[in-house]
Parts: sequence; structure tokens; C-alpha cells
Amino acid sequence: MKNTERADLRDIKKHEYDILYHLYTEPYINQRILAKASGHSLGVVNKSLNKLISQGFLDGKGRLTKLSRDLIDSRKPKNAIILAAGFGMRMVPINLTTPKALIEVNGERLIDRLISQLHDVGIRDITVIVGFMKDNFEYLIDEYGVKLTYAADYASTNNIHSLRTAIDEIGNTYIIPCDIWCDRNPFRSHELYSWYMVSDIVDETSSVRINRKMELIKIPKHSGGNAMIGICYLTEDEATVVKEKILSYCKNPLYDDKFWEESLYKNDKMIVRARVVHSSDVVEINTYEQLRDLDSDSNQLKSDALKTISKELCCNGDNIVDIKVLKKGMTNRSFLFRIDDGENVGKYIMRIPGEGTDKLINREHEAMVFKTISGLGICDDPVYINSENGYKITKYLEGIRACDPENEDDLHKCMKKLRAFHDMKLKVDHSFDIFDQIEFYESLWGGEPSVYHDYMKTKENVMGLKTAIDSYKKEFCLTHIDAVPDNFLFYKNENGEEMLQLTDWEYSGMQDPHVDIAMFCIYAMYDKERVDRLIDIYFGNGCDIDTRAKIYCYISMCGLLWSNWCEYKRNLGVEFGEYSLAQYRYAKEYFKYAKELMN
Repeated sequence: MKNTERADLRDIKKHEYDILYHLYTEPYINQRILAKASGHSLGVVNKSLNKLISQGFLDGKGRLTKLSRDLIDSRKPKNAIILAAGFGMRMVPINLTTPKALIEVNGERLIDRLISQLHDVGIRDITVIVGFMKDNFEYLIDEYGVKLTYAADYASTNNIHSLRTAIDEIGNTYIIPCDIWCDRNPFRSHELYSWYMVSDIVDETSSVRINRKMELIKIPKHSGGNAMIGICYLTEDEATVVKEKILSYCKNPLYDDKFWEESLYKNDKMIVRARVVHSSDVVEINTYEQLRDLDSDSNQLKSDALKTISKELCCNGDNIVDIKVLKKGMTNRSFLFRIDDGENVGKYIMRIPGEGTDKLINREHEAMVFKTISGLGICDDPVYINSENGYKITKYLEGIRACDPENEDDLHKCMKKLRAFHDMKLKVDHSFDIFDQIEFYESLWGGEPSVYHDYMKTKENVMGLKTAIDSYKKEFCLTHIDAVPDNFLFYKNENGEEMLQLTDWEYSGMQDPHVDIAMFCIYAMYDKERVDRLIDIYFGNGCDIDTRAKIYCYISMCGLLWSNWCEYKRNLGVEFGEYSLAQYRYAKEYFKYAKELMN
């Protein structure tokens, strides 16, 4: 098109495009029929017809001209991208066994329905971006002829990075979240402008609202906006802008946790128009309870975790409400829920073992530890624990907070609690051998080399500390092993008194209790000055040189231990970023500090 014509296109309003579209799909009869079909008032229709005629998009009889037909053809949808890489963390406990795209509603998978609806309007070029449980999507290739694209960093970044993997596919493209159930087909064989879909329902968590000009503008949190459905259509013009922004944002770590919609904004306003749908026509399924409301007979509601809760807490599945995912742990997933059946009322937390945990944790050993410490005021005594699959249910403590490793008062209280536990000299039948575990975690790499080029030298140094460790005086007892700041929990009891407990006993076993000091330090990512300060707090400034050197050895050993653990988890698609690198640095640096002190 000529530049003058492109300028005309920029002047066309959304309602004028709507009328042009309806004239493409149905011949012009009269203004009243057109107003009813387009959803616009008779006055808007009359003004729009006059403008479209004056600009050459319609002839005097309301028929499309070559100019308008060329415009419609140039903006016709070419392809679709479905975003299906994420964990779907809010879908607990469903996401433990099923990617959210494969959730069934009325016997039909969400992604199957989306693909079928795209096929119905002639769109066959479909790319599905996968990550979590990627192998479960393989059937789509043969059944629907889709392309699968793997987002390698899906575990550590948000979907703006996932969409980056299909950046070259964007242009006259539908971009679609996988957790959408559409009663009516939201796709069309022809589109005239770029749009982003929102619902007519008010959502307190939404960050956008439609203004009077039908523009989507950013709003403050909890202001109540239009529910963001997430389906978007991008013509070539807006696609060019969006692609440039995505490429730029993906180079900036500040955008690692952002949604791709960030690329749609310019000065707090989306560069695309709003497309509004009725809340009953398109539903985003983010939680277990939303699925239950939509389809109470869905196969995914038959969760083993929910069955366990019902059985152990003697309640009906419908009385398990307010299910919310908690912060994803480094080993497990946990979710908060409430029981409300009139008799058994209360909040609980259920722990579900994470990816590959069955190879890392001996659940029989964990159950034995809980049996040993139960009733001693050390931990959160479980309401239920399964020594086979690792499921655990505990009561939820209101107002709970973790230790602040930068708070001196917290450190004194936590080290006092830790030492009191060590002084109990509790015994179990199993131990935690750090050197053996270093080798074990490495064996889980499946023959793959370390990501660190000097790993073999670092390992040789660390394993060489065994002679020194064996020479030091030690008195083995039950040791927490994972005594990190996040596992020291402060809360108030019924009398309002501050209480402190240790949680997460999965790795605990017989060991030198001073290992717990080392573990606290490396998780808190302390520098040497703060490491020495914590040692002094634990020992009341009475730590001898040999004991300090021994703890330095443990820091080096445990750094390599958790570095190897992180490398194993990385192979499962779980990234820990800065933490992983920091552990490897502890292995190298504290080997040197220990050697200096021993000499």
C-alpha cells in the first residue's frame, strides 16, 4: 500500500474495523441489521459507513472495494503459538502428574480443544512451546500436525523467555495460553487489527482496564480491572514492535520473571486494541477449584494427594477449599488448604516431593527421624506422613516467619535452639556421609560432565579433606543437615508467646552436629566475616582453632555437595541460579581457608 493509505489505516477506529469485518462476512442490507450484527449503535454505524466510503474502503452501496479486500487479505491469520511450557504452580495438586494444558474439561483436553478450534477456522500452522513434562505433548505431532518447540529455561524464567523460542513465527499470529477453555470459538479466519482478549468480569488481580476509547491501560495492583484472558492476535505491524521488545527484554535479567504481555505496553498502554468477551464464553483455569467449578467430573480432580487428605482428615473432597500453592521449595512442592465441613475446621499444609526426589531422600529414614523427635518441641509434628511416597500433612501455623539471617537477634535464638537440639544427643540408625553423598549426586548426572571446567580439580581438593576431618574430635548425634535459615520458623502459640521450631528433616541423620553450622552459612551465602560471626554465636565466643578449621572443611564439602545436587536438578529442568554458583565457590574458597587455618 502507499504511505497515504497506511496513514488512513492508522486513523481507522476499532468500531470501523468491526463494521468492515461484518460487511466482509455478510453482504450489506441496511444499517439496522449491520448495527445488530456488529454490536454498535445505529449512529456509530452510520458515521462509520460514511468514513469508510470516503476513504475508499467501501463503494457507495456499502460493498467492499479492492482496497479493503487487499487489507483484509494482508491481515489474515497465518499461524498460532500456544504457550504450554510452565509448571502451572497454582494448579496444585493437579500439576504433580499432569501439565495444565492437558487438563480435561468435559472429557476434552484444553490444548486439544484449542487446536481443534484453530483448525475449524483454517489455521494449521501451530507451534506449541513446551517445557515442563514436555514428553507428554509428543502425541500432538501425529494427531494434529503441530510443531513442538522446547523452552530450555522454562523453570527459571517466565513465559516472555518461552515466547522468545518462537520469535521468528510471530506475524499475523494468534498467541494463546494453554490453560484456556473456550465455549465459543474465539478464533476467526480473518482479523483486521491486533487485539488482546479480556473478560467483562472484574478481577482484583488484573493489571489492565479498558478505558472509554476501548484501550487497555495499566492500573495499580488490587484496583480491579478486566480479567486478562491472555489470547492475543498480532498483525505484522504490531508483531514487529513486540518481537523487538521481547528480544531486548530477554537480555535483561530484570525481565526473567515477567510475562510476555510486557512487550505489548508503551507508556502504560497496550499498543493493541481490546477484545472483550463474556466471562462465560472463555474461562482461564488457574486452580484446582476453578476446574472443579467448571467440570466436577474431570479426571484430573481424582488426585491421589486429595484422596489422602480426605482419608487422613476424614473429610469429603468438596470440603477441601482455599487451595494455594506455597513458595516452591528446592526439594518439594507444598500447598496450603483449608478443611471446612462443620466439624473438622482448620488450615493445613501438604508436602509433595519434587522432581527426582525419590532418588535423593529415603522416606523411611525421614519417618524414623520424626518418630525420634516427636513431642520434643523441636519440629512441626506431622498429622500424617507416608514413608513410601513422602506425602506429609502438618497443621498450618498462623503468623509464621522464617529466620532472617541478617538479624542478630534471630541468629542468637536460632543458634541457641540448634545447640539445644544437638545437646539432646539423639540417635537414629542411619547416617549422612557427606563424601558418599558427593559421589552419589555426581552419579545421578548420568555420565554428563560438570558445567564447571575445573570440577575434577575442585573435587580432588575437597575429597582430600577427609584425612583432616577424620583426625578431628567429633561426637556424632542426630544432625539436621539442612539447618538453613528458611527452616527455622518463628510463630506465636495460643498464649501469644514467640516459639521457634526446625522444619524439613528429609536429609537428617547421624553426623557431626557442627555440619549444621556450615549448612546455615552456605545457604545464607555468608561471606567469611559473617561465617566467623555465626560460629562465635553458636559457641558463645568459645570456638577453638581446630573446631573452626573443621567447620571450614564442612563448608567446602557441603558447598560441593549442594553444587552437585544443583547440577542433578538442572538436568531435570530445575534451575537455582545464583545459589548453585555460590555453592561451588564455597567448595573452592573454604578449601583454601581450611588449609590456611590447619597450617
